[in-house]
Amino acid sequence: MLTRISSGQQLQQSISAILDQQARIGKTQLQIASGERLTTAADDPAGAARLVNLDQAMAEAEQYRRNAELAQGRLALSENVMAESVNILQRARELALQGNNDSQTPESRAAIAFEVRQLLDELVALANERDASGEYLFAGYKGGALPFSKDAAGNVVYAGDDGSRAVAIGPDQQVVVGESGTRLFRAIRNGNGRFAVAPNPANAGNGVSDAGAVVDATAFTKDNFRIAFTSPASYDVINDTTSTTILSAQPYSSGAVIAFNGVELHIGGTPAAGDSFTVTPAANQDMFAVLRNLAEDLESGLMSPAALARFHNGMNRTLAEIDATQNHVLESRARIGMRLGAVARQMDVNEAYVLQLEQTTSLIRDLDYAEAAGRLQFQLTVLQAAQQSFANVQNISLFDYLR
Repeated sequence: MLTRISSGQQLQQSISAILDQQARIGKTQLQIASGERLTTAADDPAGAARLVNLDQAMAEAEQYRRNAELAQGRLALSENVMAESVNILQRARELALQGNNDSQTPESRAAIAFEVRQLLDELVALANERDASGEYLFAGYKGGALPFSKDAAGNVVYAGDDGSRAVAIGPDQQVVVGESGTRLFRAIRNGNGRFAVAPNPANAGNGVSDAGAVVDATAFTKDNFRIAFTSPASYDVINDTTSTTILSAQPYSSGAVIAFNGVELHIGGTPAAGDSFTVTPAANQDMFAVLRNLAEDLESGLMSPAALARFHNGMNRTLAEIDATQNHVLESRARIGMRLGAVARQMDVNEAYVLQLEQTTSLIRDLDYAEAAGRLQFQLTVLQAAQQSFANVQNISLFDYLR
């Protein structure tokens, strides 16, 4: 049986083999040029799908990185504000002690008050600190609004809100990057932080009270009390909340302990009959008011014995409030510092996660250059052989087949 020989068919097969090999070579050359193993999704559909997921994860990780850097910057600024606030309050305390000395004159106290008002302005400026993007740190959600300013009466007013801004710095990690000005600067407990002692402005004697302290928390109740002097040597303690007298005709001596409701305080000097001191639960005030009150007390001018007693009462209370304010600021600074630590730790976690993503992506996407170079050399050799075969086919005649 004779076999039908088609030289055209052989020629076409040779051409197809050459074209296929050239396509393989082109693909390998493209891989080498790009450095990527996958030039199209068809090269490895499963790998391409994984790369899509990995790219999404990398984009999320990049967002977490930017958020963490934002958080780190804002928190570092906030911590610095708290540190500077402590310095201001410490200087104010030194000035209060200096001004409370009876050797001071009205003129020297006025000079001290001038410095206190400068400290107040510095504190307001700190409370209006901005971040790198120009947003106010302590305005709550109103980052574009000036949070603190003085009204016509010299009172510092707040225009922000009570929101606390937070950003995501990890898949399951958020951090507060902006506390409200209320929490940081306005939620300061007056008096000693538990209760406040205040003289009646109409007192005629020269009794002066300290800030007192809670000595028995189980007995302490948040009622309003009044220490009423019936004579320079005797006083009653009245619960104004319940309108009951809880201590009657108590003997008084200057500097002796007065104890009731789980608290102790000391009153020195000689109160007059009818003089009184209130003891009320601590309430919130802003730290600016503490400095403003200090300046106003120092600006009182010439004083009668009764006015001097009111001055010392005010200064004693202010000193206690400065101490309470410093403690509040130190607690706030510690809270911010803990957040900074959390951000730093999460940044380390994020960096390790990104490295893992990059390594996994590289295994799927990146080209093994040594393997590709060897493959290209082999493909070129095969192409050369195919081209030689094609040339040989072209030179074969019918008589060559019939030999």
